[in-house]
Amino acid sequence: MVPVSFAFLFCGQEFRLAGDRALFWPRENALLVADLHLEKASSYARGGQFLPPYDSRETLERLAAAVKETGARRVYTLGDNFHDGEGPARLEAHAAGMLHALTTALDWVWVTGNHDEGQDNKGRAQCGGTFVEELHVAGAVLRHQALKGETRPELSGHFHPRLQVKMHDRHIRRPCTVVSEGESGSGRMILPAFGALTGGMNAADPAILDALQPARAVDAIVPAGKRLARFHLWRSAA
Repeated sequence: MVPVSFAFLFCGQEFRLAGDRALFWPRENALLVADLHLEKASSYARGGQFLPPYDSRETLERLAAAVKETGARRVYTLGDNFHDGEGPARLEAHAAGMLHALTTALDWVWVTGNHDEGQDNKGRAQCGGTFVEELHVAGAVLRHQALKGETRPELSGHFHPRLQVKMHDRHIRRPCTVVSEGESGSGRMILPAFGALTGGMNAADPAILDALQPARAVDAIVPAGKRLARFHLWRSAA
């Protein structure tokens, strides 16, 4: 199970980081991941840019390991599940079998994102699980992209946040979870990208900070040894 030392409170509920890219929600016995971008390599290959074609397999293996580590019985993905709408049809047999096993064994909900546009019913049937544009769970909104001005607890993805700091002579660049504290005491959270071939945006980028407004504070959270480290990204001047 995920160490208790990786736990933190968000809107009065306990959450735990599973590795540096997934989030476990004990109350819901759920694993949350964002931006899988399955079949990104095969999407690039269609445009003549060839990458090792095993990204979907690696991402699903990592996801299966997180499920095993946490004991989660349900999975919520937070959009950009495939790199394009035709991705499900391009899954090679081994990766397709892995995905089928996961979505059959678990209560699986795909929250869709901008990269999932154009996915037809046949493709969704191949994936298994349930598809929604957004979801309301235990008082929180689960969606792909943070909605500026949202005052309810919100969990999202889309931005691929990555902590970038300089400590002594070292430059640290790591996937991170970004958490905001709202004016009313509520909060919002942006998960890092989970997929094997996903890049990242500086967590302190104005686009991320702006998407989380209104807020009193915005922090990045990353595992550091056996504990969590919190880095201040922004504080309100008020």
